[in-house]
Amino acid sequence: MTRAPRIVVLAGGVGGSRFVLGVRGALRARGIDDTAAALTVVVNTGDDLWLSGVRLQPDVDSITYALAGVNDTERGWGREGDTERVNRELQEWDAGWPWFTLGDLDLGTHLARTGWLREGLTPTQVLERMSHRWPLGARLLPMTDAEVDTVVVLEDGTRMHFQEWWTRHRATLAPARFENPGIEHVRPAPGVTEAIAGADVVLIAPSNPVVSIGPILAVPGMRTALRDSGAAIVGVSPIIGGKVVRGMADVCLTAIGVETSAAAVAAHYGARSRDGVLDAWLIAEEDDALSAEVAGRGIRSLVTPLWMTDAARSAALAEAALGAAGL
Repeated sequence: MTRAPRIVVLAGGVGGSRFVLGVRGALRARGIDDTAAALTVVVNTGDDLWLSGVRLQPDVDSITYALAGVNDTERGWGREGDTERVNRELQEWDAGWPWFTLGDLDLGTHLARTGWLREGLTPTQVLERMSHRWPLGARLLPMTDAEVDTVVVLEDGTRMHFQEWWTRHRATLAPARFENPGIEHVRPAPGVTEAIAGADVVLIAPSNPVVSIGPILAVPGMRTALRDSGAAIVGVSPIIGGKVVRGMADVCLTAIGVETSAAAVAAHYGARSRDGVLDAWLIAEEDDALSAEVAGRGIRSLVTPLWMTDAARSAALAEAALGAAGL
C-alpha cells in the first residue's frame, strides 16, 4: 500500500484512550505525518450525562485530552493539574453529585460544549470545534448525535444512570442489564458509516465490551456498516489472563452472561463470517492456550503483548493490530 492506511477505531474509556494514542504513534513511526487524515475514532457517548446544567461527555473528553497530551494519566480521566474550586462551591450549594468531581479546567470544557449545543450545534459539530484547539492527529466522531445515556437496571428493578452506578457505587450493586433508552430510533453520527465504508481496517479497542463498545454497536446501522465494509475488522482483547486490565468490566460481562476471558469476549463480538463483527482477535501471551477456542469461533487469533504500560508498548500493540489486517 503506497498511501497511508485509512483506519477507524471504535473506542471508549481509558483503554480506548491509550490504544488510540498507540495507533497514532504507530502511524508516526511509519513516517505518516498527517495522521488526522488517516485515523478516525468513533467514540462511545453512552457515558454522557447532564449534570449541574452542563453536558458531560466523559469518553469523548478522555480521548480528546489524551491525544492533546493534557490528560491526568494518574487518575485516567480529567485534565492534568486541574483544581476543584468550583466543584467545592457546587457542593456547598448542594448541587450536582458530591461523589462526581468536576475539575475547574474540565468544567470549562463542559461549559463551552453546553453553550455550543444551546446555540444549535450538533455533538458532531461541537467535537469538530473542540478538535481545533489542539493538534490531535485524529478525527473524532461521536457514535451518534442523539442522547442515549446508559442506564443500569439493578436486580431489584432500580434504575440509575451508569455514572452513578460506576462512580458512586463502584459497580458493587448487582446489575440485571444495561440499557440505552431510545437507541433503537437513532442513527450513526454524520461521517461514521462513511468512514467505516472507506476504511482499510477497523480496530475495536480494548475498551469495556459492554458499556463502551456495546453502545456503539447498538446504534442502528453500525453492525451493518461493519459487515458490509471491505475493511478488515480486528479487535483487541480487554481481558488478560482471565482478568480485566482496569475498571469493573468483569461485573458488566457477568451481568450479560459472558465469562471474563479473552475467548468469551471474542465469542460475544462474534465472527463476521457468522453474523458477528470480528475477522481477527488479538489476545495476550498469557492467554495463548485460548487461541484454538477463538479460532473455533471462526475468528483468526493472534498472540501478542497487550499491556499498554507506556507509549512504546501502546504503539507496538497498534502496529500488531495493523499487521493482523495485512497493513
